[in-house]
Amino acid sequence: MEPLSPLVAIAGGLLIGTAAAIFLLLTGRIAGVSGMTAVATRISSSGTPWSQAAAFVIGLPIGAALIAAFVRTPDVLITASPAVLIIAGLLVGVGTRLGNGCTSGHGVCGMARLSPRSIAATVTFMAAAILTVFVARHVIGG
Repeated sequence: MEPLSPLVAIAGGLLIGTAAAIFLLLTGRIAGVSGMTAVATRISSSGTPWSQAAAFVIGLPIGAALIAAFVRTPDVLITASPAVLIIAGLLVGVGTRLGNGCTSGHGVCGMARLSPRSIAATVTFMAAAILTVFVARHVIGG
């Protein structure tokens, strides 16, 4: 697979930032995917109204499908078992609840607002990701 061009990466970043800014301007709320998912699945009832959260979560795969129709889709090779993927997904979900947000809420929206909590959370996300990749590739040998 050939790497994405810098222009495609910049366009993607601009789309994410613009969508988050529009959502904040129109609703006064942060576009955090974990928070929206918690409200849409009725795990949480605070913040965004259910209908708005459900529309947001349903729109995520629809938006991805529309982009995939116009921009080349990357080749994806999943080497983990379904059990490992489910456990990893559950751990991410628990982590987002413990951290009061996810990478979209803290990393995109919170960092843009210079929120100290979001800066600390994003540094923690990145450190954990770097450590995980290092251990997987150089210690375990994945």
